[in-house]
Amino acid sequence: MRVHVANHPLVAHKLTVLRETTTPSPTFRQLTEELVTLLAYEATREIAVEEVEITTPVATAIGTHLASPNALVVPILRAGLGMLEGMTRLLPTAEVGFLGLQRNEETFEAVTYANRLPDDLSGRQCYVLDPMLATGGTLVAAIEYLFERGARHVTCITLLCAPEGLKAVEDAIGDRADVTIVTASIDERLNEKGYIVPGLGDAGDRLYGVV
Repeated sequence: MRVHVANHPLVAHKLTVLRETTTPSPTFRQLTEELVTLLAYEATREIAVEEVEITTPVATAIGTHLASPNALVVPILRAGLGMLEGMTRLLPTAEVGFLGLQRNEETFEAVTYANRLPDDLSGRQCYVLDPMLATGGTLVAAIEYLFERGARHVTCITLLCAPEGLKAVEDAIGDRADVTIVTASIDERLNEKGYIVPGLGDAGDRLYGVV
């Protein structure tokens, strides 16, 4: 497993505003989209491409096209939906699947309640969107779900990670496949409730309100 922290002034600035308690939901949603686009730029560095010959107004040239099959973007409901626009803005040719996972607040284990994914993901590059990698349970469940369908190249994009969550994912995945985590920050720790410290609170609630 590889971990890439996007070290960029714009990333740090947008994340700082997201952390601020007084940031309203509309601003939070907009900044999340912008931040994810920056993270997606880093996350797609190894996206599959192929050479093509094109004709410019002056001459022929060898260029680059994204290879088939199209990448698959998988936001984890519901908070991952707030990251989808930022990802597809950079990668509009990607197909989109959905995976509903909910964390049990007592056991911290992830429970699957919905999915809309292809049955066969062999040869597909998959990009999982989830704002917070806290205990790691949700992300591990999502990756395992993709593995069961044949995926072997999975990149996870998160706004924040906790060290405990990173270790949990690494322990669970091992060297079975090519897994990369791209994030804006690795924070200090988890608190007793499983929230990232200093974190930014519940990303879903801050994106969409408390329901």
